[in-house]
Amino acid sequence: MWDQRFDQEDYLYGTEPSQFLAAQAQRLHPGQRALVVADGEGRHAVHLATLGLEVTAMDSSGVALAKARKLAAARGVAVDFHQADLHDWPWTPAHYEVVVAIFIQFADPELRAAIFAGMQRTLAPGGLLLLHGFTPAQLAFRSGGPPCAELLYTPELLRDAFAGLEILRLEEYQTELREGTGHVGQAALIDLVARQARADATSASDKPSN
Repeated sequence: MWDQRFDQEDYLYGTEPSQFLAAQAQRLHPGQRALVVADGEGRHAVHLATLGLEVTAMDSSGVALAKARKLAAARGVAVDFHQADLHDWPWTPAHYEVVVAIFIQFADPELRAAIFAGMQRTLAPGGLLLLHGFTPAQLAFRSGGPPCAELLYTPELLRDAFAGLEILRLEEYQTELREGTGHVGQAALIDLVARQARADATSASDKPSN
C-alpha cells in the first residue's frame, strides 16, 4: 500500500518539514543523534540533517526511501536510512538524544503502544521526544489522516502513554496545512514535546533521604 502511495514523481507530503518540527529548531543542536520514525519520503530526516544532527531514519516503503535518499543528496546531507518494519525495529536502549514521530497514525492500538514504549526506551537520558499528529476532530476535515478515530490522538491518550516523561508541551489546535498534495486544508492537530529524565536526576531520586 505505501509503495503504491509514494509511487509518484512529486513528493506526496512535500519536501519541507512539518510546521511543528520546523518550530522546534531552538531545542535541537548539531551533533545530536536523532531517530525519525516512519519518515516516508524523508522530509523530516533531511531537515534535521541540515541542522547538523546525526540522523537515522526508517520506513517500510522502499519506494519512499529511494525518494528520501534522492532528497538527501539534493540537499547535500547524509542520513542513515533503513528499510524496516516497526514490528521488528530494535529500539536500541538509551541511544538517541532526539526521537521524532510525525503523522505515524497507521498503527492499531496494540502496535501503537509498542511503538510508544520503544520510542521511550530508545531515548537517551535528557533526550527529547517530538510527536505530532491528528486528533479525532480531524474526521470532520479532508486534509489527510486515517478515517478511523481509534488511530487518532487525544491529550489524554498521549499523557497516559508518556507518563514516564516530562511533558514540555502538549497542545491540540486547528490550522491550515500545505504539505504537498497529501495534507492540504484545515486540520485538527496535536503536538507533544517531552523529555526523558536526565541521568543525574535519576541518580538523585535514587539516593536515600535522611
